[in-house]
Amino acid sequence: MKYGFSLKPILLLVIFSLFMQPCFAQQNEKGKMKNEKNQPIDTAIIQSITGIKGKSNNGEYKITVPQNDLNIEVDGFRIIPPMGLGTWIAFTPSHDGAMIMGDIILTESDLKPVQQEVIKQGLTITAIHNHFVRNHPNVVYMHIGGSGKTEDMAKKAKAVLDKVAESRGHNPSASSVADVPYSIDSKKLDDILGYKGEMSKGVYKYTIGRPDVMLKEHEVTVSTFFGFNTWAAFQGTADHAAVAGDFTMLENEVADVIKALVENGIEVVAVHNHMVHEQPRIFFLHYWGVGNAEQLANGLKAALNQTGKIKSKMKGM
Repeated sequence: MKYGFSLKPILLLVIFSLFMQPCFAQQNEKGKMKNEKNQPIDTAIIQSITGIKGKSNNGEYKITVPQNDLNIEVDGFRIIPPMGLGTWIAFTPSHDGAMIMGDIILTESDLKPVQQEVIKQGLTITAIHNHFVRNHPNVVYMHIGGSGKTEDMAKKAKAVLDKVAESRGHNPSASSVADVPYSIDSKKLDDILGYKGEMSKGVYKYTIGRPDVMLKEHEVTVSTFFGFNTWAAFQGTADHAAVAGDFTMLENEVADVIKALVENGIEVVAVHNHMVHEQPRIFFLHYWGVGNAEQLANGLKAALNQTGKIKSKMKGM
């Protein structure tokens, strides 16, 4: 039978429509997820399941387990929880309930059973790394993540924390920790760095956010409270101080930050990721310095000056 027109364009259109239908459906689903308002985190159920009273901040919730049982020393300085020895897991609202991120501190004996538990619970491991060098005993930091119903995420978090306690034979936070010596003029440090720190058990700590970067992981915003921050913790005396901390950097800031720290006598002890699906790409750097407190603060300030520069320049254009 002959027609006055070609069937080829119609057939091509039908095939194209069938091929594109799943794509349109996926886009509509994504659009729906973006338009849906995430429900607030049920902090009461997290506390009830984990048995840990956490802290809330702008709709997010974080539970912390200070590693009071670890007697760690670096270059003659005692490392206590405010100096970066606190396990934490944070919850933030997501389209399916809650997204969690955590930083779990592990001894060498803890590592195998705890990472097996993380995988068993259906969570992900996104980084394993050190924070210190020359530390005795040795510890590693394991970053975990996951997303799902808040109640389920709380149960999974508890299972991981319970496995740490099982591995060590006790609750890491059960004992108390004595203050470390501190006689540094904190006001001078504040003036140099341009921020105000907080004192805890002889450690003076700064937490510095990156408001110039809108970081997202799986389309969920990652805040300062959620671990997207630069921090510095001081202890000791004016002439013999120690500083430990973490820098958060965009990829084009890494080289300049490392250069500034090393040139100022501060050791860079680790460079790595904490996440794997973040946008934009973010690197984290851990450092350790011993010396005159003000000189260390000036070194940190030189490194801080290497971050957030691109956006500032663009604003001036």
